[in-house]
Parts: sequence; structure tokens; C-alpha cells
Amino acid sequence: MTRIAFLDVDGTIAEHGSTIAPSTVTAIRRARANGHLVWLCTGRADGDIHPDVRAIGFDGAISNAGAYATSGDELIVEHPMPRADVAAIETYFEAHGIHYFLQTHEAVFASPGIEPMMREYVRERLAKRAAELAARGLDGEPTTSIPRARPLAEVDRGRVAKAVFISPVADTVAHAGAELGERFHVIPGSIPLPGGSNGEIGLAGVTKGSAILEVLEHLGLDPADAIGIGDSWNDVEMFQVVGTPVAMGNAPVELQRLAGRVTTAVLDDGVHNAFAELGLL
Repeated sequence: MTRIAFLDVDGTIAEHGSTIAPSTVTAIRRARANGHLVWLCTGRADGDIHPDVRAIGFDGAISNAGAYATSGDELIVEHPMPRADVAAIETYFEAHGIHYFLQTHEAVFASPGIEPMMREYVRERLAKRAAELAARGLDGEPTTSIPRARPLAEVDRGRVAKAVFISPVADTVAHAGAELGERFHVIPGSIPLPGGSNGEIGLAGVTKGSAILEVLEHLGLDPADAIGIGDSWNDVEMFQVVGTPVAMGNAPVELQRLAGRVTTAVLDDGVHNAFAELGLL
């Protein structure tokens, strides 16, 4: 029986950058050679997916946490935010002094305060990651999950899919959810910060789970036969719609409980071990 697997990127395929366990590449390519389908399912903009991840080879990609999906050159899911909703989010950020990214299908755009705020943090994290990778004997560019961004002045606000914020205040996820209201889906983000808070804001009802259902309908496949593997809060809805949800060993304990099935961590052959256990290899 042909199965379809949806894989998160940061923390699942790659360790928040371009470091990928060799077994992950082997597992994805072998599963596809065995006749199964493997799709990316990421919170990143399509244009911000690292080339090393792309080079593995996939059957399609859900991006922007479910706002867009492509199969080959065909755009099969497209749910940008209305301009009024983008304006409401930016008004909230500016009122509270919060730095942010806006993501379209093609790229990521950063507010002016992002670069100076993140520069020292990035330097410290890269030095730490380089030492960790060397200790493991792994190759790869030690990077963070921070998007490669263009100036905010260049964004087309008619194409925005979601916002990512970095706040000096610890409770911004809860505060933004309460103040922005039920039109929006506000969740913790996956950028590891030394303090403050990081989160994602999208339209309510536009999630990885909703996009997976659209993709499966397009392909004529049953959600019961689908696999979803991830490690972040934007993977919750993916876990809810697929027949076989799998949390990474590096996922928060609460997410592991939600998934019910847990594999090993991202650099400890997590994807390979999940695929092997589920019979894809």
C-alpha cells in the first residue's frame, strides 16, 4: 500500500539550519523509491526552504504553516491573509514595540529592528552549534531557524501568509492571542531564544492540518493512510488530521503526548527510525 508522509523541516529534517542526519536523506529517498510519497510540511516560506533540504527530493511542499502548497510547478493551496488582517497584526506589533517578520510564498521580510536585536544572539548560537556538531562528527552549516529576510518595505501585503514575532516580553503569545481575537491563530514559534518570546500568527483555520486535507483531496488519498512527523506547535493540527502522527524525540513533552507515537531526535536518526518502524523502508 502506498503511504504519504508529511515532514516538518526545522527540528525534524534539519536541526534548525542545514545540518541533516545522513540517515534522514537515505530514508526519504528510499521511501520514495519504494513507491511512497514524501511531502515537506513546514512553517517556513517556500522561498526560505534551505537548498540542502530541497536537494533531498520531495513529491510536494506545504509551506507557511498551511497557507500555501505546491505539487511540482502547480500551486494547489493558496490562502494569503486579507490586507486588513495584515494591518491589524502590524498595528498590534507596532503598539507594543515587537519586532517581526512577514512571510509570503516567495520570501520573508523583516521589520527594521530585527537585525540589531538578533545579531549578538545569532553569533552566540552559531558558536555553540559549531562545537556541538564537531563533537558529533557531523558536517553542515551551523545556522539558526531565523529566516533569511528582505526589508519590510519590499513586501506585497496582498501576499502575506503569516507573521513571526520576536518579543522581549515572555507572555506575548498569550497576550497577542487575547488582543487580536478569534480571527487569528497565535502559537509559540520555534526560534530558540535566550529570553522573551517567539510566536507565529496566521489566519484561524489555516494550518498545516487544513493544507494536508486539501492536498490529500487533490491527490485522492485517505487521511487515515497519511503520516505526519514534526516537533513544533504548528504541527498540532497535522497530528490531528493524519492517521499516524509522530513526534520527534526533541519535541516538547506535551507535543509527544498529543502525537502518541514518538521517534528519536532530529540528529539521532529520528526520521529514519520512524520510517523503518512504519514499514516505508
